[in-house]
Amino acid sequence: MTLDQFRDTADRALEPFVALARRLGLTPNAVSVVSLLMATAAGVAYALGGQYRLAYLVGAFCVFLNGWLDLIDGALARELAVDSAAGDLLDHVIDRYADIVMIVGLSAGIGRYDLGLAAVTGVLMTSYLGTQAQAVGLDRVYGGIVGRADRLAIIGIVTGVAAFFAPIVWNLGLVAWLLVFLAVVGHLTAIQRFYGAVVALD
Repeated sequence: MTLDQFRDTADRALEPFVALARRLGLTPNAVSVVSLLMATAAGVAYALGGQYRLAYLVGAFCVFLNGWLDLIDGALARELAVDSAAGDLLDHVIDRYADIVMIVGLSAGIGRYDLGLAAVTGVLMTSYLGTQAQAVGLDRVYGGIVGRADRLAIIGIVTGVAAFFAPIVWNLGLVAWLLVFLAVVGHLTAIQRFYGAVVALD
């Protein structure tokens, strides 16, 4: 279950947006920074979601923009032939900060920092294992139970629904269950990536 396998298809769909960014004179790094601003806006909206449920809808929209811009920056770098190790590093750093601010916002909105801690560590370990495999001489790992593209899609969909419908199951609301899901699948994906790397190194 990973949307990353459709990266080539997404790149083709991005062509008009990449062309627009190029005409506007935007650099890949500038697009990356804007994507972080969208993630920060999502985090703020989610923090307000506990009081103003429609804020979840704003957050969901900002998450969609973050994901879209995250695709555009890489495609633009390739289009301009300026993709570099430094740009790749910046992109990964921004992605991790984006993950953090969104999950912190989700947990703050419902006052469940315990679930937020479990979720953010799972997400960060997933990303860490993906790049650490490359650091030990393997290919970078994007696969697993849930990749970043899947995660953003799920966050956007669930929080969009939470703006209008908030069922309570076993004393946990929809956003709380989202954090539980992110925690569980995050750590499972990290373990899966770790196991795959160990097997490949043997």
